[in-house]
Amino acid sequence: MAAAPLVFEKAHVLCYRTFDIAEEINLEQARRVISSDARRLKLGRENSQYLQLPNPPLAFELGRRALALRQGPVTVDVTARLFDHGAASIILRVPVAPDTTLEPLISLADELYDSVALEELAVELIESVRKMIAPAVQGPHLWDQNESYTVLFVERIQGNPSAEELMARADLARVLLGEVNAKPLSSREREAVTQSRFSYTVDDLAVIDWNSAFVYEPSGSSDIPDLLEVANAQLLEFRYYDFLLDAHIGRIHDEVQAKRHGFLALFRSPYRALARETLATLVDLNEFIERVDNSLKIIGDFYLAKVYEASVKRMRIPAWQASVTRKQQLLAQTYGLLKGEVDTDRSLTLELTIVLLIVLEILFAFLRVFE
Repeated sequence: MAAAPLVFEKAHVLCYRTFDIAEEINLEQARRVISSDARRLKLGRENSQYLQLPNPPLAFELGRRALALRQGPVTVDVTARLFDHGAASIILRVPVAPDTTLEPLISLADELYDSVALEELAVELIESVRKMIAPAVQGPHLWDQNESYTVLFVERIQGNPSAEELMARADLARVLLGEVNAKPLSSREREAVTQSRFSYTVDDLAVIDWNSAFVYEPSGSSDIPDLLEVANAQLLEFRYYDFLLDAHIGRIHDEVQAKRHGFLALFRSPYRALARETLATLVDLNEFIERVDNSLKIIGDFYLAKVYEASVKRMRIPAWQASVTRKQQLLAQTYGLLKGEVDTDRSLTLELTIVLLIVLEILFAFLRVFE
């Protein structure tokens, strides 16, 4: 006899769109600018004190908006969250109709993963947030790329199944992939998608993939979605600075190729401004890495720490961080070469000045002799 279908009695979908909007955001000043109901992120689960947020991100409500979906418009609650390292998230809380079964949930997930309407709404909302917090922002900008992440958050399922029962009865890989085709996935693909799964008790479950997660949390705690958002913001920042480093290294190459040593180089190095700009980029990068690394610190090996570390690996953050570090080292080496050229040109200028002074002194000596 086939098992009864799963019925999701209380659930919603958290759709995150995270943007890089500034070099730095003063969160306390932003709190004063926004309103008194803005709140700092605080993890509530037991032992959460072993995850430290030195400068917790700031969240505030943006009210309700209409989101166009295939079955018609739905009303979504919208929250914005600011990070001191310059990222800002728009979080859309999409309701799941009570008593939804697995197939409609998969269909909804598939639509939300790539929803153009959701993307357009998030861009519209981030523009309003930028205007709202303008006095608290240093180095404002808006990168034309963003990071998306989706969490299917379930609080109650009919029959209150355990985590093991849920894994056995629901093809969560299809949920996370938004795979509406009813044809079963291969066992290898299912295991690859759901390999990062965690349960603190027998009754809760978190399954984390690279761009989506399924969280079954009867307690209603939002700690895991919050941690996933922090990791997603870190990923965005590393991608952004990887882009900036590529652009700066390319610009150095072009300018070095374009500059030629001429007569004026005897008095001023053509690489002086470029070396100064490269040094400023390195200083900014060091400050950025410190802010991102300090956005969350792990000082204990417990459940939330394991979930966070798994999400970091699943989102491939170490690979992006390694890419930024490698290009940072390359830029440092390039700065050393540019500074060497500047120092050499400066030495040549000094030597030429000394030679000219000697020649003038000899000339003046001859003139005095023949007076």
